[in-house]
Amino acid sequence: MASSSSSAVCTWLVAACMSLASDNQNPSMSPRYSSMPRPSSRKQKRRVSNNCTSRGLISSNCIRDLMSSFEPCDRYYSSTGFASIFGSRNVPVVTRRQKKMNRAAHYVEAMAISGQPAKEVTAKKRPPTKQRRVVVTGMGVETPVGDNPDVFYNNLLEGVSGISEIEAFDCAHFPTKIAGEIKSYSTDGWVAPKLSKRMDKFMLYMLTAGKKAIADGGITEEVMKEIDKARCGILIGSAMGGMKGWMGPNYSISTACATSNFCILNAANHIIRGEADMMLCGGSDAAIIPIGLGGFVACRALSQRNSDPAKASCPWDINRDGFVMGEGAGVLLLEDLEHAKKRGANIYAEFLGGSFTCDAYHMTEPHPEGAGVVLCIEKALAQSGVPREDVNYINAHATSTPSGDLKEYEALIRCFGHNPELKVNSTKSMIGHLLGGAGAVEAVATVQAIRTGWVHPNINLEHPEECLDMNVLVGPKKERLDIKVALSNSFGFGGHNSSILFAPYK
Repeated sequence: MASSSSSAVCTWLVAACMSLASDNQNPSMSPRYSSMPRPSSRKQKRRVSNNCTSRGLISSNCIRDLMSSFEPCDRYYSSTGFASIFGSRNVPVVTRRQKKMNRAAHYVEAMAISGQPAKEVTAKKRPPTKQRRVVVTGMGVETPVGDNPDVFYNNLLEGVSGISEIEAFDCAHFPTKIAGEIKSYSTDGWVAPKLSKRMDKFMLYMLTAGKKAIADGGITEEVMKEIDKARCGILIGSAMGGMKGWMGPNYSISTACATSNFCILNAANHIIRGEADMMLCGGSDAAIIPIGLGGFVACRALSQRNSDPAKASCPWDINRDGFVMGEGAGVLLLEDLEHAKKRGANIYAEFLGGSFTCDAYHMTEPHPEGAGVVLCIEKALAQSGVPREDVNYINAHATSTPSGDLKEYEALIRCFGHNPELKVNSTKSMIGHLLGGAGAVEAVATVQAIRTGWVHPNINLEHPEECLDMNVLVGPKKERLDIKVALSNSFGFGGHNSSILFAPYK
């Protein structure tokens, strides 16, 4: 009873402090507290008010002054609950000296009670449960080299470049005139004609890639009727909430060019925590427009190799002069393993985990020692429980920028350099940098590498930096690789780092 009484007294004290602060700022707004006892003098009232409102905190001075300024009424003294705090009035008359002594004793007891930990509200720890496994059961893409996962990856294996001169607008006055545009795109059968005329391209890419992932995952109309939509969500780095009536987690993340990986990892975590059974996740971007191109030109981040667009994106090559913008979308259908098995889904790969960090160094430049990248990879390995020696394929962020490529390479060698089977490539050498959509499209490429046993080439790596080990980097032709664990990196302006891990499903 004493515990509940002390809680009520603390509530009364806080309310009194707030009342005084309110009265001090706007006396006309406190009629409901007009019956509350007031300090006996203006000087005393000013002292109480100032103590209460200093820096917006309820201080110990405030409580002490309140205890000396307010006399509890007869109801508090007559109550058996509050008697333990304020004392009992079994005699009709209490002298001023007794009141003063009682107040001091009550103050000390109230402070002791308020300083004790609230043991009764401490949540009991749940017994450990087996972590849910997350698998990939569907994929969809819209890219400069293909609009379905198989065509897309076959073109990557063949070294087909999707970079050419920009056709969407007149870029004659820009120093960069090339990009990885999607030249042929249709929403027929995927998006209603009226909507397709009103939506921005990044939304259309996201919608069609998302619906293709659902179809690829075997989510037919019949299956849609059977699944619990309250346990299905969407987490794509754009806007996709509510598609197909999925009522689980529906929101978007924007962390520059690391957006897709952030979305994929957070989506997987919703499944692992038991909040969802299926999640559509990924990213989409379509920034090849005058303001988008102009912004990156102003940052001096883009390649200006306009005379030979197909060779402009050349990660780790000594002649690289900046990244090439791309556009498109990638969407994965992640699913709880048991849920996928129950409905007979085709499982492409298993998602093992990942992590994200921030360089906290510079708006556009990577940390000179690669500290944030190394930390991100180490955390991803620890979170997923993967030994570093098991990682033998890395789809690198490598955008073809002078400093970024080398800093990432150095971080990878620092983390995995002792693995003789390690192979590293960059999808951006063929499709450019899809910004917020890059990580998702590259995640699809990573899953396809696991499925096919082939890793795509690094095209345009004709004059590699001297510090590079060409036994680690994939050459100009596709290579066979029995992937144990694959890592996919995505980094973004502002120092965002993200790493996610996939493996063959066993």
